Amino acid sequence: MSNTETEPGVERRGASPDEETGPRVPRAEVLTPRDVPLGGPRAMKVRRTLPQRARTLIGAWCFADHYGPDDVAASGGMDVAPHPHTGLQTVSWLFSGEIEHRDSLGSHAFVRPGELNLMTGGHGISHSEVSTPRTTVLHGVQLWVALPEAHRHTDRDFQHYVPRAIPLTGEGPAGDGPVGEARVFLGSLAGDTSPVPTFSPLLGAELILEPHATVSLAIDPRFEHGVLLDRGEVRMADTPLSPADLGYLAPGNGMLELTNTTDSAARMVLLGGTPFGERIVMWWNFIGRSHEDIAQAREDWMTGSRFGEVTGYNGDRLPAPELPNMPLKPRGRVR
Repeated sequence: MSNTETEPGVERRGASPDEETGPRVPRAEVLTPRDVPLGGPRAMKVRRTLPQRARTLIGAWCFADHYGPDDVAASGGMDVAPHPHTGLQTVSWLFSGEIEHRDSLGSHAFVRPGELNLMTGGHGISHSEVSTPRTTVLHGVQLWVALPEAHRHTDRDFQHYVPRAIPLTGEGPAGDGPVGEARVFLGSLAGDTSPVPTFSPLLGAELILEPHATVSLAIDPRFEHGVLLDRGEVRMADTPLSPADLGYLAPGNGMLELTNTTDSAARMVLLGGTPFGERIVMWWNFIGRSHEDIAQAREDWMTGSRFGEVTGYNGDRLPAPELPNMPLKPRGRVR
């Protein structure tokens, strides 16, 4: 997916220390989404919660777009022409619909609900994404992972994985028992581990929680975590989330409690990872460490070198926007 933003905004909700009474309870910070047009001729709208000015990363997760449910007959669906990436991995996860993926590695694959497509940009890759004629409703998330300095020039790669559904046990209206399921596409959760390797410690999972059910998940206390809510109303660490919100929980917590407060099933994507510890420059579809990194990547894309060719897409590739007049500055935290 192509990023059209150069100046991300921010809106946050959550309790301040002055609002807390009694014993200290972990509270989530809530990042609310903003509407962004997706690059390409059809300008499909997405809801973006990462990056924001106040929070660039959750672990190595640096980008989160949530889209749909989108009536393709009315909107035209997704059509993102070939575009480049450096220094990152793209994670495609669908709830409904189907997207055709082509890249300069030669991969030709389909993104389908419940199946992970992981593309590694590394030193440079290009790809296209188009919803298929079979798609009537398009609905999913597109996520990016920043590659650490030691691996950001790694070879381009593409992996596909179908995680199994893992039952979640918790407390429901009828008492203790099964209250939902998880699909772990990266990392480990609820006794399941994805076989897909990562370049930094990560967690990625889809969670479905039954009506009025509560689950307590054992999580890695070294990780910071984010819950991107797709549907329903959920309390995360005693903080309410609305659809498309991204709830953030800092490291130091070994349990994550989630409660579905509605009469229908709730669905969310759980993200996690150790704090990234490196400052990054993120502009358009590139991640580097300096303005010069980004300027070189842009020049290489515009001159047709480094990123390879995407074959099979019916149309021209996306041109890079102009760089801003001011030098791009690194963002993020350093441990």
